[in-house]
Amino acid sequence: MSDVLQNLSDELAALTEQVGASVVRVEARRRLPASGVLWERGVIVTSNHVVERDEDIHIGLPDGKRMAATLVGRDPSSDLAVLRAECDLPVPSWTSSEAIRVGQLVLALGRPSERIMATLGVVSALESGDKLPAGMQIDPFLQTDVVMYPGFSGGALVSAGGRVLGVNTSAMRGISLTIPTNTIRRVVETLLRHGKMKRGFLGVGAQTVKLSPALAALAGQAYGLLVASVEPDSPAEAGGVLIGDILVRFDQTALGNPEDLIRVLQSDCIGKSVTLTLLRGGALQSLSVTIGERPVR
Repeated sequence: MSDVLQNLSDELAALTEQVGASVVRVEARRRLPASGVLWERGVIVTSNHVVERDEDIHIGLPDGKRMAATLVGRDPSSDLAVLRAECDLPVPSWTSSEAIRVGQLVLALGRPSERIMATLGVVSALESGDKLPAGMQIDPFLQTDVVMYPGFSGGALVSAGGRVLGVNTSAMRGISLTIPTNTIRRVVETLLRHGKMKRGFLGVGAQTVKLSPALAALAGQAYGLLVASVEPDSPAEAGGVLIGDILVRFDQTALGNPEDLIRVLQSDCIGKSVTLTLLRGGALQSLSVTIGERPVR
C-alpha cells in the first residue's frame, strides 16, 4: 500500500511540474495576482474578473522573470480574457472534458506568487450551461471540490493523464467551476480575430411569463418571453415584433427565460434570417427577423 501511495504522490508531483511550466502569474489588478495558462505560443488565457485594467499588465514566468503583457480582449459572459506576451513557454496539451466522469481525480494549478501551487480534488458534477447566472455563456462545465486558493482563478485544471481540461474560476461564489476547453477555444479564436466578442442582437427587453393552460397547449411549452420593450431601429422592430408579444421559439429553440435568448444570440447568427414564433392575441404567429450585431456601448 505504501508503494502505491508513493507512486501516486510522485506522479502528481510530476504532473504539477510538467503543466506548471505553462502556468504564469497574472498581475492585472490591485489585489493579489492571479494565474494564467499558455494557450498557444505567446497567447495566455486567464479569468476576465482578475483583469481589472487594460494597460500596465505583467506576467510572472516560472523562472521568476517578469515581463509586460498586452490585453487582446475579454469576454465577461464566459469570464475569460486573452493576453499576449513574448514568452517562450511550453504549450500544454489541452483536451475536451467530454470523456471526464464524475469522481475522477483532477489537479488545480495556480501561480499567484513566484512558485506553482497545486490542490487535489475530484470532479463533483458535469453541469449544463443553463445552471449559470443570466448573461453567462459557457458550454457544459465541470464542477470540482478543489480548494480555490486566492489567486487560483485563471489557472489550469489538469486530468490524471496530464491534459488541461480548462481554466478554473471563482466567478461563482461557493462553486469551484472550470471553464471547459471548448468554450476557451471559441472565445480565444474570436478575440484573436476580432479583438472583441461579436454577439447577435435582436433588440427586445423581455421577461419570463407563465402561459395559461390554453396557451401552453397551443405553444407546446409552459413558459414564454413577454416582450416589454422594443428598441427603435432594431432587428425586432424591423421584423414586426410588438410590445406584448410572447416569444416562444427562436427557430427550433424554445424560449422560456431571458437566458435562453442570450444563448441563441451567438456570433454565428449575425446577418442570418431566423424565424421567431410568438403568441399574439391568443394565436401563434411566425415572423422572419434578420439578426444584427450587438452594438458596443
